[in-house]
Formats: sequence, C-alpha cells, structure tokens
Amino acid sequence: MTTVSLTLSQVFEFALKAYQAGKLSEAEQLCLKILSADPDSAPTLNLLAIINSAFGRNDAALSNYDRALSLRPDFIEALNNRGAVLKAMKRFDEALESYDRALRLQPEHVAVLNNRAGVLHAMKRYDEALVSYDRALSLRPDHAEALNNRGITLQALGRRAEALISFDRVLALRSDFVEALVNRGIAFHELKRFGDALADYDRAIALRPDHADALVNRGNTLGKLQRHEDALTSYDKALKLQPAHVEAFTNRGIALHKLERYDAALASYDRALASQPDHVEALVGRGATLHDLRQYDAALRSYDHALAVRPDYAEALVNRGVTLHELKQSAEALNSYDRALAMEPDHVEALTNRGVALHDMERYSEALASHQRALAVQSDHAAALSNRGVTLHRLGQLDEALASYDRALAKQPDYADALVNRGVTLHGLKRFDEALASYDRAIALWPDHADAHFFGSMSLLLTGDFGRGWIEYEWRRKGASTGPSRRDFPQPLWLGDKKIADKTILLHSEQGFGDTIQFCRYVPLVAARGARVVLEVEQPLRDLLTGLAGATRVTAKGNPLPDFDLQCSLLSLPLAFRTQLETIPSAMPYLRASDQALLKWGTRIPAKRRPRIGIAWAGNSKHIRDRERSIDLRCLLPLLDVDATFVSLQKEVGATDTATLRESADIIHFGHELDGFSDTAALISHLDLVISVDTAVAHLAGGLGKPVWILLAHVPDWRWLLDRDDSPWYPTARLFRQSETREWDSVIKRVRDALLKFIGSN
Repeated sequence: MTTVSLTLSQVFEFALKAYQAGKLSEAEQLCLKILSADPDSAPTLNLLAIINSAFGRNDAALSNYDRALSLRPDFIEALNNRGAVLKAMKRFDEALESYDRALRLQPEHVAVLNNRAGVLHAMKRYDEALVSYDRALSLRPDHAEALNNRGITLQALGRRAEALISFDRVLALRSDFVEALVNRGIAFHELKRFGDALADYDRAIALRPDHADALVNRGNTLGKLQRHEDALTSYDKALKLQPAHVEAFTNRGIALHKLERYDAALASYDRALASQPDHVEALVGRGATLHDLRQYDAALRSYDHALAVRPDYAEALVNRGVTLHELKQSAEALNSYDRALAMEPDHVEALTNRGVALHDMERYSEALASHQRALAVQSDHAAALSNRGVTLHRLGQLDEALASYDRALAKQPDYADALVNRGVTLHGLKRFDEALASYDRAIALWPDHADAHFFGSMSLLLTGDFGRGWIEYEWRRKGASTGPSRRDFPQPLWLGDKKIADKTILLHSEQGFGDTIQFCRYVPLVAARGARVVLEVEQPLRDLLTGLAGATRVTAKGNPLPDFDLQCSLLSLPLAFRTQLETIPSAMPYLRASDQALLKWGTRIPAKRRPRIGIAWAGNSKHIRDRERSIDLRCLLPLLDVDATFVSLQKEVGATDTATLRESADIIHFGHELDGFSDTAALISHLDLVISVDTAVAHLAGGLGKPVWILLAHVPDWRWLLDRDDSPWYPTARLFRQSETREWDSVIKRVRDALLKFIGSN
C-alpha cells in the first residue's frame, strides 16, 4: 500500500475547510501540525488566531496575530482581524491603530474601512465613523453591512430619517437581512411610526424565529401601541429563548406596571437585577413601580442606586424628583430636577416638574418661567400646558390658565387631570355649569378620580345643590390633593342609614377648626336618635366643646378613645341627615363660653364706654386658599376712625401685621394670652360685633349667636353660597363679598359705612 504525503499547503486547505464547517477543534489541530513543521507560516498563524478568537481566547489570538505580523508586516487580513479582537477587548485605541496600519497599506480596503468605522462608533466618535462608512460605500455602494452600520451611526446621531434611508438601501439589496430589518424597526419606533416598526420586527422574526432581541423590540413597540398584554407575550417568547435576557425582564416589568400588576412588575425587575444588579433601567423601572405603590422611601433607594451607577442619568433624576415631591420635599425635588437639567437642558419633564416644585414652594413667577421653558422645547406638551395652567390660576390669570388647559386637551383629549384643573379654573371664573361639565368629562374617563368628584362637590354645594353635593363631598377623603389624612377605623361608618339607639358613636373632627365649629351643631341631633356620642376634636377646641349639648364625652385627638360601635366624621353629618338649604340646623346659639372664662375675660377687657368690635383678618397660612381669604391688618385701618373700641381676635400675627399693630394704639391685642378657643369664645361674648375674614373666628362668633360680619373673596368657600348677604348656617351673620374687581378696598368701604350705622343704632 502506498502512503500519500500531503503538502503543508494541502493541510492548510483542510484546516480552512474544517474552520468554515465549524469544526474548530479539528481546524486548530491541523494549524498546530503545520506550525510544528513551519513556525513561520503567517497565513496559518492568522487562521489559528481566528480560531482562538472563536473559542473566546482573545489573548492567544492577539499573540498569534502579532507573530504573523512580525513575519509579514503588510499582512492586511491579519491587521484587520487583529483590530476586531482588540475591539472585542474594548481596547479601542489599539484597534483603531491596527486598522489605520492596514489602510496605510491599502487605503481603499472596504472591509477595513467598515470595521474601522465600527470602532469609531464604539468610541462614540460618530461623525468620524460616518466618514469611514461613506468612504467604504463610495468604493462599494452595494456593501450591505456598511450600509446597515451607517444607519446605526446615523441613529446614534439622532438623524433618524437618514438612518431609515440607509436601512432601506440595505433591504433593497438584501430583503432577508434580519439585522437591517430590526434596525429599521428601531428607526421607525424612534420616529413614532409604530405600525411600520411592528411590521419590520414581524418580518425579522418570521425569517429568524429565535431572534430574541427582535422579540424584545417588538414588545417595546407593542407597549407604545398600548397593547401591553401582547407586549408581555413577546417578552415571554424572548425569555424562553434567552432566560437571562436582562432587557426582556426590564421591559416586561414596564408592561406589567402599565397593566397595574405592580407585584408582578417588581418580580420582573428583580429577575433582571439578579442577573445584572447595576442595570440602571431596571432600577429606575423598579423605582417607578414602588412609587405607584406609595412605597416612596424604597423608590428613592432604587433611584439612588441607579444614580450611583450612572450619575448623569436624567430619567432617574426626574423620577427621583417626582418621588421627593410626593414626600413634600419640594426643595430636594427641585435640586433633583436641576441636576437632570444640567445633563439635558431641554428635558421637558424635568422643566415642567421643576415648575411644579417651585409652585409648591410658592415661587410662582419662577414656576411659570420653568413651564414656559418646557413649552419652548415642546409647545404641545400636555403636562407642561396643564401645569402652567395651575400656576397661572394661582397668579390670578384665570383666562390664561383656561387657555392653557384647552391647549393641553387639544393635544390629549383624555387627559383627566387637565380636565379637573380646568374645572377648578372655571369654578374660579364662576362658570359653574362649565366647571361641572369638565369634572364630569374627567369622571367619564376615570370614574374613581377622587379630585374630580371632590372639586365637583365644591361647585354643587356653592350653588346650593346639596342633594348631589354631599354625596360627592365624601370623595374628599380619597384624593391625594384634597387635604385631610384618612382615619381608618374598624368600626363601621354611619351615614344615617342605620338605627343608632343605645349605640356609642364616635364623631370626629376632620379638617380645620372652623369646620369643627360649624358642624358640631349636629351632635345634639345624633344624640336625639338615642346614641351615646363621643366627640373627638383638636386640643384647642376641647374645653370649648366640653359643654356641647348631646356630647356624652369630649376628648382631644391623640388621647385614647373609649369603645364605640359606629363612627362618622363631623363633615359627613350633613349627608347623614340629608341636609337641604331649608333644613340646616340653625338654632342659635349652640356654643357657650364657660363661666370661668367669661369671668376671666370680663376683667381683662377694658370697661365699656363705646361699642366693642372684634376683628380678625387672617386665617391659617397653610390653607390652600389663604392668599384669597386673608388680608393684611393695614386693609382694616380705614375702620379705626369709627367711634368704637377695636379688639384683635388674632392669636398668631405675622411680622408685617405686628408692625401695624404697634402703629395702631387703638387696637387692643391679647395675642398669646388667648389660650385656646374657650378664651376666644369668652372674649367674643363680651363684644358687640365681630368683623372677620373667612376663618374659624367667624364660625365661632356665629355659633355663639353674636353679630358677625364676614368678608368674603369673590368666589367664596362653598358654605357661604352665592349672591346673598346672609347665611342659612348663621342667622346673625352678614356677608360682605368682593365684586368682580376681586379687591378689598371697596369691601372695607362698605363695611365702614355699615359700621357707622351699627354704632349709630347702639
């Protein structure tokens, strides 16, 4: 038998064919055999390096490329392949130098130009990468890979329409180029052509059903089309192919969040983070879900983790600001938005949310400027338009606010919050039917929108529609912006629908002192139904209300409560008694100062030589409408030349009013000597008349049956109704309302004229 001896050249051919057939180990052994006989075979060293790289042995590959190039410095293929290995090792500068060496030898080498551009892209030197791709394509216009890569670089430059043209050229050459289809889908997605994007992803998946990235991208586009269940299916298919696909788990979490399946969303984010603990998108998504679960501290920790990994991540900074806003930390939220804007000065959400933070800090002019900056970037941004409307309303520019809401709704007709804000402004313009229609539109879109129901109740009650008003007023406890904290008792809520004879019922205060004073009038009516009434009120009201008819026990908030069977907020009692205008309990007085307090203040107030007039000009500065209802003491100075003794009923006085008091010796001021409402009630009992803005003092005087004149803003609180100078709640009250001018001078003039007549008749 004759043995056939193969030449080294033939062995090399066998090695090359084995490599091309995917038989890497066989190809490697053949290369080593050649090199044992001829250590200086540069082609064999190049092939062995390619095989090393395929096995992931990049250091060995690099060593073999360097050996080949030491033998043949002009070996362009080795230089090209060496650049690819260096790129994979993220040694970009060395990779670029390798490609440049090759191009000095052969400036028109298309593959090298294409690969060199890829390194420049990886280095984010996109403009230079584009030049390199264009050089390659000028030499070979039908180079599909270069066209595809050029499109990717154009996308990175934000030139999406041009990227689309590049991908179209690829697919005209090769309609089955899966990567080009996926990349064109991305371009369509970013251009908000979601239907076209979906079609490209579907074509790519039909050609390659195991393309996990195409399935993930498809899910992202389905999410933009609000097809979140279909998106979940797409992500789940990707995860069957690649069970540790971090982006699939992250985006799946986003879809579950959109579907309000929060626990499942958190689990999906946690799966992503188990594989990649510092994945910022998963951390931010997780934070957003925790935010919606009202787990604000945990949300902040998630955002802070993301920012520790990527301090310049604007989206995390914006979301962090939103969470800080929920925690009422407006200054910290502002700082977070400012950090985001340092990274991305035109970030619309950061700009308008910054305006919201400034609004909450009562820096309204700055807030408006921030909203305007957002709209300069994106003139039809619905949230910025709505937020600007809120600030314009606060600045008293109601017509401009209304126009801003209308622009928001033209852009996004289903924007429920904008409809609610619009209703509030229409209420402020006394266009109550239109306000109610706006609230109703919001409720049609979002039936459980608590603010829409609550603010609607304000319009209903102010216009005297108590039947619907009291029902809608119950939503006050469910909304984020409606003020009072919830009181959750295990005992059932009583709203007049159950017999309560021989039952113990807790009646508890809910909002301001004035509300408690106004609605404690219902306590005797509850007791008349046979119930034992436990009344829980704020500490400053406890002594005053201890003697209230019908109350078995009066306790201050925070003290232990006795056992009780049922409970009801004082502000829900009008609903429980189905109160209408004509059935308002108005028997006066229902309050009385204690004998001890009356005696004390009888000796404290100067002897009566002329009518005594009590004045109160400011309420709780934290009240949402305090700017409308409170005034400066200086506004009342025109009254002081009337022949009367004026007594301040203010306990707390601001710096400006303190200065005015020092200048006005005619006003007797007791300030902090008034220890609670029992003292104030006793002092009022020694007066002939009380003049007050809409504060607890006005309610107290009315409940004591004292003549009380109440100064009201143009659009008053609902309890004062409209277009009348009397009150069904307080028969001794007289109302002085602002006119359309919304200023106080004319109100004070009318009060002064009336005061002259009052004094003349006393």
